[in-house]
Amino acid sequence: MYPPPPPPAPQRDFISVTLIPSRGYDGSKGWRRRSCWRKWKQLSRFQRNAILFLLAFLMLCGLLTYVSTSDQWPAENRSAEGQRMRPANPPVLPAPQKADAHPETFPGLSPQKLPRHFRRGPPNLQIRAPDRTFKDRGQDEAERRAEVVDEKGQRTISWRGAVMEPEQGSELPSRKAEGPPRPSPQALGIQNPPASPKERQKAVIDAFRHAWAGYRKFAWGHDELRPVSRSFSEWFGLGLTLIDALDTMWILGLKKEFEEARKWVSKKLEFQKNVDVNLFESTIRILGGLLSAFHLSGDVLFLQKAEDFGNRLMPAFQTPSKIPYSDVNIGTGAAHPPRWTSDSTVAEVTSIQLEFRELSRLTGVKKFQEAAEEVTRHIHSLSGKKDGLVPMFINTHSGLFTHLGVFTLGARADSYYEYLLKQWIQGGKKEPQLLEDYLEAVEGIKRHLLRRSEPTKLTFVGELTHGRFSAKMDHLVCFLPGTLALGAHHGLPADHMELARALMDTCYQMNRQMETGLSPEIVHFNLSPQPARKDVLVKAADRHNLLRPETVESLFYLYRFTGDRKYQDWGWDILQSFNTYTRIPSGGYSSISNVQDPSNPQPRDKMESFFLGETLKYLYLLFSDDPNLLSLDTYVFNTEAHPLPIWAPA
Repeated sequence: MYPPPPPPAPQRDFISVTLIPSRGYDGSKGWRRRSCWRKWKQLSRFQRNAILFLLAFLMLCGLLTYVSTSDQWPAENRSAEGQRMRPANPPVLPAPQKADAHPETFPGLSPQKLPRHFRRGPPNLQIRAPDRTFKDRGQDEAERRAEVVDEKGQRTISWRGAVMEPEQGSELPSRKAEGPPRPSPQALGIQNPPASPKERQKAVIDAFRHAWAGYRKFAWGHDELRPVSRSFSEWFGLGLTLIDALDTMWILGLKKEFEEARKWVSKKLEFQKNVDVNLFESTIRILGGLLSAFHLSGDVLFLQKAEDFGNRLMPAFQTPSKIPYSDVNIGTGAAHPPRWTSDSTVAEVTSIQLEFRELSRLTGVKKFQEAAEEVTRHIHSLSGKKDGLVPMFINTHSGLFTHLGVFTLGARADSYYEYLLKQWIQGGKKEPQLLEDYLEAVEGIKRHLLRRSEPTKLTFVGELTHGRFSAKMDHLVCFLPGTLALGAHHGLPADHMELARALMDTCYQMNRQMETGLSPEIVHFNLSPQPARKDVLVKAADRHNLLRPETVESLFYLYRFTGDRKYQDWGWDILQSFNTYTRIPSGGYSSISNVQDPSNPQPRDKMESFFLGETLKYLYLLFSDDPNLLSLDTYVFNTEAHPLPIWAPA
């Protein structure tokens, strides 16, 4: 037998410590560096490559984000471009002549020091770049909850519309506004102390900045802001609001905003695109806006863009009668009439002459002026007029008036009469044919379209349809008091000014008799004396307001020529109504659908470009007591409120 095995030795736990006599631990990172390197070497080649690719991708994204963000901010110091931004000489300019061989040199446009009145306005507002950050959205949410304090110190919840579908249209918001607006002090019969002219001008600048902030944040580079839905709409895709507002920013002294817009025009505005534009609308807004910006700033960039755009509009004149088509594709050069007819409207084909004539004067290229003036001569010789009044339509093939017997100073005919006078003034009062047509038309208005309402005897301009008078008057007709006053200022009969004053009273009443203090698009006047019936009547389909400028435009002319401060007060009332019923807290102003319902004006979610290009500009000029601020002996305004210089005799 074998002896039993010896019992196993007991297990002992121990710790092994390795000491390196030549080096002690001193808190250095050498151990960790060797440990990380050992772990990196232990990774497979695929894992190492994946990590390196991810790091490179993140660095590239960061670099692109930095470049994109920095490109959106306006340059603070533009020494080279600042030399080009010196204003041009604004006085009366010479008649058209051939430009010299250097394209950047123009007769009569030597730069000079900026006139003092252009420096008005508060310091530049620091506006964030046009992106949507979490901070922006948080501010927007706070704005929706903000309460507005009126001038009496009472608080009321400001109204907002709801998000709408992105299509253009006038449908109402899908959800209710957060709260009704407070009625204006005028609606409540409250008399506030009158504000001084400088305070009123500052209020216009504040309104412009609020509108511009909304456009900049939600619609930058697009045609129009949709302020309720915080989006945009496109018509031509050419930055319509931005171009329309260039000269307004310059006049209001908003040079930082002007510089940023100028940068967009330089880098982003391209006309080589396959898009149809309306000849009339694009001429008065884009061509007129660029020419005006050139004259005020002296920056040749705007003239270069204007000439490029003018060349792209010229195919519209290639018709059998030389009466231009209504639409032209600025990329392909294909021009055509509207889809529904072969006619053009008389107002559209006769309200492009100021701009095309001035483009020829500046460039020495006569084709622009010749094409536009041929239309004027053709209209002058046509039959179908009634004591100087013209029908609304003209056929582009035959060159004859159509829809005879219908006469209005509203849509489709209005600016024909305006441009007769303004071309005569622009050309140095040397074209008697224009003056004759204008004077004959004024007599025709008096004879056939002028009536007085009941019960307060407001003088208004109606319409004539095949011998039957209609007491309908568009808000567009409110350009007429200003035009009549302008003619009287330039030496036309004194009774033109008397008629201008009477019509100005009527246009103000079209605003004042509405519950919101804003005029509807169309009114009808009461002609029969009846108890408890107002002079101004409004149909349900006509009670919208599009932020139009015609009333404040004429107020500007009447105040400039008479000095009667009631016209400033009336303009102040209208500005306050715009702020009360059309201002959107997140930025911008919206046209409204019902001027008769102050508790729910129903925002239409659209800010037309002319609100910045015309309405606010005329309000600012109205509140100025400086007759040399765009003197009406030096400038003539196109029908989009863009000032162009009056020519001196050659």
